[in-house]
Amino acid sequence: MVFDPDRIPDRSWPEKFQDAFRGTKLGVRGQKSFYVHFFFTAAVVVAGFVFHVDRMEWCLLVLCIVGVLTTEMLNSALEWVVRSLPERDDPRLGQALDIGSAAVLIVSIGSVIVGLLVFVPHLLKMFSGG
Repeated sequence: MVFDPDRIPDRSWPEKFQDAFRGTKLGVRGQKSFYVHFFFTAAVVVAGFVFHVDRMEWCLLVLCIVGVLTTEMLNSALEWVVRSLPERDDPRLGQALDIGSAAVLIVSIGSVIVGLLVFVPHLLKMFSGG
């Protein structure tokens, strides 16, 4: 689909969802970092079931997972935009990509901290025999 910024079509909800699913596929495909995020997502979900985390802990974990994946998707979109530009020698483009990567790093570090806050008490309880 060719995007015409002067004409934003009035699409139906099914078309909007189709666009979103296509975007998800495009954002994930070819991005090695998504494999890392999916691995850790699976590990967190398995750990959540193993440790029987409560509803609030699940909410925190899910928000972190969604935050990391969303930020990675936005960073991927930024990379696609930069790759589409005919003139890529402007140093601000590299800086914009660095900022996008930093956003992923920040939300990932925050998510690790939340994961530690959720899982360490469960691990301590398990190893203390409680």
